[in-house]
Amino acid sequence: MVGIGGAAESTDMVLNIGPQHPSTHGVLRLRLVLDGERIMHAEPVIGYMHRGAEKLFEARDYRQIIMLANRHDWLSAFSNELGVVLAVERMLGMEVPTRAVWTRTLLAELNRVLNHLMFLGSYPLELGGITPVFYAFREREVLQNVMEEVSGGRMHYMFNRVGGLKEDLPAGWTSRARAAVAAVRSRMDRFDDLVLGNEIFRGRTRGVGTLAPETVHAYGVSGPIARASGVDFDLRRDEPYLGYGELQDTLKVVTRQEGDCLARFEVLLEQTHVALDLADACLDRLADLPPGPINQRLPKVLKAPEGHTYAWTENPLGINGYYLVSKGEKTPYRLKLRSASYNNIQALVELLPGTLVADMVAILGSLFFVVGDIDK
Repeated sequence: MVGIGGAAESTDMVLNIGPQHPSTHGVLRLRLVLDGERIMHAEPVIGYMHRGAEKLFEARDYRQIIMLANRHDWLSAFSNELGVVLAVERMLGMEVPTRAVWTRTLLAELNRVLNHLMFLGSYPLELGGITPVFYAFREREVLQNVMEEVSGGRMHYMFNRVGGLKEDLPAGWTSRARAAVAAVRSRMDRFDDLVLGNEIFRGRTRGVGTLAPETVHAYGVSGPIARASGVDFDLRRDEPYLGYGELQDTLKVVTRQEGDCLARFEVLLEQTHVALDLADACLDRLADLPPGPINQRLPKVLKAPEGHTYAWTENPLGINGYYLVSKGEKTPYRLKLRSASYNNIQALVELLPGTLVADMVAILGSLFFVVGDIDK
């Protein structure tokens, strides 16, 4: 029977976690069935932020859809834009200038660091540790300053264009970007000291919320969460795009075997170091390139030829896929977005049953999702 408390052993309690406020994890509603303090059943209820982006794609031309795709994962805006323009360029059979390829790779890795820093700070905060989020935001400000300088946008950069990038880099920007990367790298050990070295954090996360590789495959989980469960897959290495094919010596795919909350945090932290190394490697390549164009000249009205294609990218939170169908018009006939958070969050159905309510926050926070990326 369904009751309001745990007075009897046979009484189950139905508990709603969220939805609450648009800027918190509460927008994701979790419907839990409890037996005392133990979760017996969990159901993620999504759709509270649904904005119909996929339908709007069909009413916007190929320049305008970049703005819509930019926003679903607001921590990975540059990477979101990138997947769309790669799909359109593939449909057009378009070659992008070398300078644009390496600049895109650089900005994608800086965006990855910005995304990861948010979770490296907010996850300890959700478990009661307030200090790391201040350090995380300081490092984010350093990188956001250079991203804002190059694009003009603070969060929603709108810097990608079909055929390249909006404009060339400002004079002296690469030197400032290199200094910013070095400054952030020099202070990343704060998270080892403050978080990984904290026995309370390790006690709350070690052995909690273990995600089996079989569950990863069954639910299409990807990104740092999948790699923390031993699933060694990264599109940047396994199906290289942009400049990643030439960065294999620098690109290290970070994995763990434990699959618990602690492993997911460790993967995220180590992956941030790798992204900083990749950013330095991209800056080196840009320094060696001769001056040249950073975009292609396009017709006033851009139309993709009739057909379909699929492009996917290794976004900060996992694999993003873009299935583009064109009827030869200036707007997509269909653009299906496969977002990382949507698949990742479904694994809560398997992760939460059998755990305690006190561990629910630790598990939920370790899945590193953005709600807009779930609801699109």
